[in-house]
Amino acid sequence: MIICVFTVLAGFSVAQAQTVRIAALGDSLTQGYGLLPEDGLVPQLENWLRARGHDVAVLNAGVSGDTTAGGLSRLDWTLADDPDAMIVALGGNDLLRGINPALSRANLDAILSRLDTEGIPALLVGLPAPGNYGPEYREAFRAMFPELAETHDAVLVADMLAPLMARIEAGDAPGAVFQDDRIHPNPSGVALVVEALGPQVEALIARVEAARGA
Repeated sequence: MIICVFTVLAGFSVAQAQTVRIAALGDSLTQGYGLLPEDGLVPQLENWLRARGHDVAVLNAGVSGDTTAGGLSRLDWTLADDPDAMIVALGGNDLLRGINPALSRANLDAILSRLDTEGIPALLVGLPAPGNYGPEYREAFRAMFPELAETHDAVLVADMLAPLMARIEAGDAPGAVFQDDRIHPNPSGVALVVEALGPQVEALIARVEAARGA
């Protein structure tokens, strides 16, 4: 009887160990601002991945209002949850505050460098910059995401909100995909983000599984 119980528990422990734990380090877009808990990015993404057969847990490390500096300052706290991989989705609040893109780049570089050191695969999620800060600012902000992804061999989603803007450009009203503030996606908008983000998260999972099999 003792042997049977031990065998069952050992099997359960192995199964648990195979779950891929992905921390989503971000701001209000990650945290789920203005949405019911089940409608946010993290639960919708986790459900999407599980529906496709992945044994995965997505951890919500989003904090509303956070900047790249804030994300860097709480990186140790996020790593304490022992994630196997990390989604880094920061920069929107840097943009809203007009923070120098060089500072944002340095913070993201520090985050990705730490993940490199820890052997944790990363997915970097970018955002577009509007033109109201001028063309130089816009280009510097836009370029930092693909350039940092290449430097650190991170999976890249260059523009989180691209699927929503595509719908608006196709004729949908902003309210079809955004909340009233026109900044944060509504549940339907989050679903569009997940559809575009999901395959890249699958690529991230593949890196974790490859490392485990090495």
